[in-house]
Amino acid sequence: MRRYVLTGTPGAGKTSILRGLAELGHPVVEEAATAVIAQAQARGEDEPWTRASFLDDIVEMQRRRQLAAPVSGPVQVYDRSPICTHALARHLGRPIPPALTAEIERITSERVYEPEVFFVRNLGFCEPTSARRISFEESLEFEKVHEESYRAFGYRLVDIPAADLADRVAAVGAVISGLGAADGTPGVRTMDRP
Repeated sequence: MRRYVLTGTPGAGKTSILRGLAELGHPVVEEAATAVIAQAQARGEDEPWTRASFLDDIVEMQRRRQLAAPVSGPVQVYDRSPICTHALARHLGRPIPPALTAEIERITSERVYEPEVFFVRNLGFCEPTSARRISFEESLEFEKVHEESYRAFGYRLVDIPAADLADRVAAVGAVISGLGAADGTPGVRTMDRP
């Protein structure tokens, strides 16, 4: 099973790409942090990210979803991973919780995710939602933290630049289907390490 991750700037279109891939028949796993926030807000908690257990709740949902994802083909695509939760902890200025450290150790030792991660670039704006309450400038800082976290854990970033949604879906789809290499697919390139 090859498990690919979509990551990058908040509001960059990861979820739209994920849904486009699902329409093409690729099994996908939705983002856990958004679900954790939505569930808490449905219970009347306006800003669940201020709660001490917020990161632990995300890690637990990511783990459950990854372990429960049905194996229905050779590929799965995930909207974010525990490395994104690491970036979120850094962005929030919080210590890395033990549950997150343990989960990163598990996904690393078990090689759960492919070493190539699709890094979805910003679209030049960031629309606020009930779960995403940051400015475009803050989203660019968060993008940088994501890039640093993935590189620190040894992942290679496959750049998905701003483009038409159909082009982005096609570029990711070509790589995960084995129809194109990251360096040979139009609109996609593997980013060199700094």
